[in-house]
Amino acid sequence: MKKNILLTLLAILLLSSCGEYNKLLKSTDPEYKYEAAKTYFAKGQYNRSATLLNELIAILKGTDKAEESLYMLGMCYYNQKDYQTAAQTFIQYYNVYPRGTFAELARFHAGKALYLDTPEPRLDQSGTYTAIQQLQMFMEYFPESSKKEEAQNMIFALQDKLVMKEFLAARMYYNLGNYSGNNYLSCVITAQNALKDYPYTNLREELSILILRAKYEMAIYSVEEKRADRYREAVDEYYAFKNEFPESKYLKEADRIFQNSSKMLGDDNQDDID
Repeated sequence: MKKNILLTLLAILLLSSCGEYNKLLKSTDPEYKYEAAKTYFAKGQYNRSATLLNELIAILKGTDKAEESLYMLGMCYYNQKDYQTAAQTFIQYYNVYPRGTFAELARFHAGKALYLDTPEPRLDQSGTYTAIQQLQMFMEYFPESSKKEEAQNMIFALQDKLVMKEFLAARMYYNLGNYSGNNYLSCVITAQNALKDYPYTNLREELSILILRAKYEMAIYSVEEKRADRYREAVDEYYAFKNEFPESKYLKEADRIFQNSSKMLGDDNQDDID
């Protein structure tokens, strides 16, 4: 105990001196380097701490200091915003030390690091799925964790990102119209799948109006033998939309689609609009 205290004090004194870091790198005393790495970490000098810790993990293998060094290394990368490397280090930690002192925090920060590294919705979202998986694993392993609510909120945010990607894709299909094929049908399928996969999304209204618009456009451009059926589908979609969103900001547009569709069908349903 006294030796550790002396090493810590020595590390603090030496690290405050100019040029001592290079001397430290050449040291063959792992205990001294370990205390120095902790001191650098506490001072927020994460790059220097990480350099020492990368060396110490192998040297101190089999000791409690190796376990702490690996977790601290992950936090060095995390605090430097190198989230991919941080996540890999935290995953390595809980694979090596599944019941370790820092297992809960390592699983949590593995998920959070990947969450913070996810791209904008327009880009490939494979990293988003990985982040969700890591956060769900954290919640399964530590269901009583004080960080459970934060993890759940991150999952919700990541799911919103996935829904946004689907919405952007559906809107793109709608805007393409009949260019090189029936993109309206692709719009409907994409939006419907998003609503099925994420029924509580805050983009539900936007996805629903896209479906109504696309079905109406499909009816307009449909071949004669299918036109009536597709107008009926648009009318059915209108009723579903109005029932779910009676105060929708898109209601005037929806009413217009309904009136035009009913007119094409020769129905008297126009009177159903309040």
